[in-house]
Amino acid sequence: MVSMFDIAGRTVALVLLICCAASPAMAQKIDLNPAHPERYVVVKGDTLWDISARFLRDPWLWPEVWQANPQIANPHLIYPGDTIALEYRDGKPVLRLERGRRTVKLSPKVRVRELDQAIPTIDPEAIRHFLNRARVASEEELNLAPYVLGGVERRLLSAIPGERIYARGVTGPEAASFGIYRIGKKYLNPADEKDVLGHEVVRVATAVLEKGGDPATLRITGINREIRAGDRLLPLGRDSAADQFLFPRAPRAGTRGSIISVFDGVTMVGQYQGVVLNLGRQQGIQPGHVLAVYQANGKIQDPVTGERVELPDERAGVLLVFRTFDRVSYALLMESTRPVRVGDGVRNP
Repeated sequence: MVSMFDIAGRTVALVLLICCAASPAMAQKIDLNPAHPERYVVVKGDTLWDISARFLRDPWLWPEVWQANPQIANPHLIYPGDTIALEYRDGKPVLRLERGRRTVKLSPKVRVRELDQAIPTIDPEAIRHFLNRARVASEEELNLAPYVLGGVERRLLSAIPGERIYARGVTGPEAASFGIYRIGKKYLNPADEKDVLGHEVVRVATAVLEKGGDPATLRITGINREIRAGDRLLPLGRDSAADQFLFPRAPRAGTRGSIISVFDGVTMVGQYQGVVLNLGRQQGIQPGHVLAVYQANGKIQDPVTGERVELPDERAGVLLVFRTFDRVSYALLMESTRPVRVGDGVRNP
């Protein structure tokens, strides 16, 4: 499943790979949504996750029931006007695509438009900010990164596109593009607060290298907020949101972690808000992994024995990981039955 959308002037792909053969970790009983339709006509604004939820109790199990129609061009792409039909084969539910009528010209430019019209896995607007401006950097990466020294006009707070700045530690060819980042909060290991998992960095501007040296001269090409001396420069190539493959699936058995931060300065989050997990590539987490959120229920006193009894954790929601770093990852809360907060545990759904 491929959807193209635009971020900061770049055409970016948000991709869901759907295959008929399920992975062993996903082979499990499929429960249908009790209110599922027999047929559903896709409309503009739909996402694959929402359509999956119409048919399945667990939307991330869509690849288990999707049947690619070989007689249909691009059977994994779903467009407004297409019909999703529920059938049974050997007693098991399957979902089949009936292609709506569309006239498609195969010239390169129109082909891009066709991809642009395919429905995305999730609403791109929900993760646009995190794909475009926010990321996580290690302490070592920040210590080695070039940094802003000052402005040519001795102005930084009021810098505008077209103005030039000086920076130290810049290497690379002229015309190389950089993001200018503000260092934010530290992400700490809940088990050891001396262990820094990474730093949040937010892109405040973009710039292009005009002349190397120490200091080097760069020209500002875009700005989101004021630039300050000490802001770090990171190559934009590392910040690209292209080729995001979202194949909803469970991570390996036994995966456990916790929510260590939420975005936008709030203490609790609801559906379609972002969180930060203390799980990353080093723990085997990949974009598309689905995790369930569990909240500790605490202890209660047994009125008969008087002992303190640990209550079972309560499931509070479902997360979809959409971006990973070495030791942390970004995830979107897709479903919630109660407010989710920092400290809640995450595990296999």
